[in-house]
Formats: sequence, C-alpha cells, structure tokens
Amino acid sequence: MNTSFRNAAILAACIFLALALTWMFAPGVLLSRWGVDLSDSTGLMGRRAAALYAGIGVMFLQARNAAPSPARSALLSGAIVACLLLAALGTVELINGHAGPGILVAVAIEIVLVMAFLYAARTRQTHR
Repeated sequence: MNTSFRNAAILAACIFLALALTWMFAPGVLLSRWGVDLSDSTGLMGRRAAALYAGIGVMFLQARNAAPSPARSALLSGAIVACLLLAALGTVELINGHAGPGILVAVAIEIVLVMAFLYAARTRQTHR
C-alpha cells in the first residue's frame, strides 16, 4: 500500500465531505465568502453539487487502502482534472468579477489537492 495515496485519499475525503455538508445545509456560507448572493437558483445548484461532493468523498474514503491499480489511477486522474478545472474556473470568475477574493481560498485548497494527488500518483510510479 502506498501511504501517500492513503493520506491524499483521507485528506480528499475529509474536504469533499465537509464541502458536501456545507453546500447541503449552509450554501450561503461559501457563497457569501465568494461575494455571491444566495438565491433559489444558487442554493439549488449548491445542494445538487453537495451530492456529488459526498459521493466523491465516500469513494476516496473507501479507496484509501486500495493497492496500486488501474482503478486507483483513474480515481487520481479524475480528481486531478476536476480540481484543476475548479481552480481555473474560480480564478476566471474572480478575474471576470463574478466572485470576490474569498474564492481564492477554494482555489488554494484545490491546488493543494492536485499537488497531493500528483505526489501520490508519482510515488506509485517510482516504486514499481
């Protein structure tokens, strides 16, 4: 078992499950930090995103002890792409004035996750 994958998976699970709970029960907290008003539409989208975050969190929690495999590599690759896209979108929304500087906290967390996932993927490749 690769401990860097285990640590990255546990970190990701904690972050994604915390996001799921926040988006589900208090979407205005994140939106207000980003300078975005809570409306029926943004609340709806936030709660729907909560379901996806919860699912991803559960996947990482259950996969934390997975041995190197194509499935584990796919989980890492998908998470890297998703987090990179989220970070890029957050940055673009800030630049375009659709979000305030508070979104940079989310962007930073997404970049940290990408780095953890890349480290876990790289560590697996160097220990073959």
